[in-house]
Amino acid sequence: MIRGELDPNFMETKRNKLLWELISMKMKEKGYSKSPEQCKCKWKNLVTRYKGYETMEAEGMRQQFPFYNELQAIFTARMQRMVNSKKRELQDLLSSDEEDDYDGETTESRAKKKRKIKGNANPSGSGKLFIREIMGKLMKQQLEMENQWLKAYEEKEEERRIKEMEWRQTMEDLENERIMMDSRWREREEQWRIREETRAEKMDVLITALLNKLTRDDM
Repeated sequence: MIRGELDPNFMETKRNKLLWELISMKMKEKGYSKSPEQCKCKWKNLVTRYKGYETMEAEGMRQQFPFYNELQAIFTARMQRMVNSKKRELQDLLSSDEEDDYDGETTESRAKKKRKIKGNANPSGSGKLFIREIMGKLMKQQLEMENQWLKAYEEKEEERRIKEMEWRQTMEDLENERIMMDSRWREREEQWRIREETRAEKMDVLITALLNKLTRDDM
């Protein structure tokens, strides 16, 4: 999945317009003409469907979503990158503290304290608990980000729905106006036809009366 390949780049920047344009170009290379906006909208729809199937306990129900495994792999890799990043930050922090504390000490003393700190940072039986805590925090952050994104997406969808309803109402009003104008035109046409028929009947009556008068005069 092209979007999955670029997921690390998406996580590094919030301005991802160029990334969606790149995805659009790659799609065209594969024979699919899709605009960046269409690619972005499709991805959001896939994530929304994935979140819905993710809450299902039955594995068979999840497999009904054809891209479930691909999206699960993307989010799993994303979470692993976040965990690794937090580990590196923790290691850098420990290294920085050690350098500050050991400034001016002998190499041997520094090595002993370093081993001691490492032992305390990774005690037997607590390493997994530490990782779980980090994972829990990362999952919470990820969930908050997804909720914010979902809220923004729902707001945009609501805005789009309102605009669509307004457009439909406008088109309906125009259609009603057209029907009314057509009805008035037909009424006027009918009135004109009736007037013409009435005028023709009166003309026939006058001609008949005139002919009768001329006939009587001749007799």
